[in-house]
Amino acid sequence: MTTNNNIPKLRLWISYILQGIIVIMLLMGAFNNLLMTEMAVTGAKEMGYPEYSVHYLGIILLVSTLLYAIPKTAFIGAILLTGWLGGAVATHIIHGDPLYNMFFPIVFGIVVWTCLLLRHKKMCEVLLNR
Repeated sequence: MTTNNNIPKLRLWISYILQGIIVIMLLMGAFNNLLMTEMAVTGAKEMGYPEYSVHYLGIILLVSTLLYAIPKTAFIGAILLTGWLGGAVATHIIHGDPLYNMFFPIVFGIVVWTCLLLRHKKMCEVLLNR
């Protein structure tokens, strides 16, 4: 997907800044998992994930985030991140966590797609015409 030259520069900058914030935060989570930090391992165990899965979850999050950060693969990365964030929400629901624990994954998912919608005129047109 290529960006359209008719999109205002402010809109493009907003999308890049928001995407940068999301990418940085998700990369921090991926590296926490890859480095098997105490916080990542403890959190995963509390949610019912085995300790050995933390490393694999870090790899999946890293690949998805990198795909999202690269303009030509951002759409595929957004789909993968949506699945990742949906899994986070599902995990919180399964464990009966309070509603506010689901707030951040939902907001991150909205921002992931908002960045792409701000940047790609065709995606906006398709979404608004249906």
